[in-house]
Amino acid sequence: MIISSHNDRILNIVKLSQPRARTKQDLLIIEGERELELALKQRYQIQELFYSPELAPKNKFAADRLNTTEISADIFKKIAYKAKPDGYLAVAKIVKKELKDIKLSKNPLIIVLETVEKPGNLGAILRTAYAAEVDAIIITDPQTDIYNPNVIQASMGHLFTNQVVIADVSDTKKWLIKNKIKTYGATTKAKKYYHQTDFQKPSAIVMGTEATGLSPKWLKNLDYEIKIPMQAGIDSLNVSVAAAIITYEARRQRNFVDF
Repeated sequence: MIISSHNDRILNIVKLSQPRARTKQDLLIIEGERELELALKQRYQIQELFYSPELAPKNKFAADRLNTTEISADIFKKIAYKAKPDGYLAVAKIVKKELKDIKLSKNPLIIVLETVEKPGNLGAILRTAYAAEVDAIIITDPQTDIYNPNVIQASMGHLFTNQVVIADVSDTKKWLIKNKIKTYGATTKAKKYYHQTDFQKPSAIVMGTEATGLSPKWLKNLDYEIKIPMQAGIDSLNVSVAAAIITYEARRQRNFVDF
């Protein structure tokens, strides 16, 4: 059992809390029983599981035969991201997906996020996307690392269950055109409301930042612009809230036939 915070493997976990280290080592941290379970179902390669028997008396992943190292509760709490750690923290290989790897349903629904900034917002959108059975989430010009621990926590582990791809605007638009998917960008200057829009055919909901919205790179490439009605004095919603509203309208129109 590791009881020292100066252990090399423990020190490396601390390093992996930073995006530069994650990129350099091609590794990420997965903390929590639920999150690890979802990652394993998606065949993420676990390099090492750090387990605290003081926090979780029974190792629920014993049958998975993971490379497991026991650590004390004190050390676990020092390296944990969660306020109430449950005793499971794994180091895993990053799985990178490209546009060509996306598997689409017969009538795809895509979420495109431009310059997403806050890990909590990204995580919440990933959770919504999984709940609404969105085919994929494409992120262009990201301002946050998708493997940020807060993304994983806010998504409840659904970073691992969704098809998440990082691509530039040009490649994304070409891919959408190739797959005959129309783009619906959320903008404040749109003339049409989201609930007046037909999402029953292959659709990509394109969201920008709360502060500046979509950039000219996306605005000139949109097929349609849509907006959410808001009373005077309010010009934007939290991007995760806006994405959820529009995504579930698209699902409502499709009568949830894919569920």
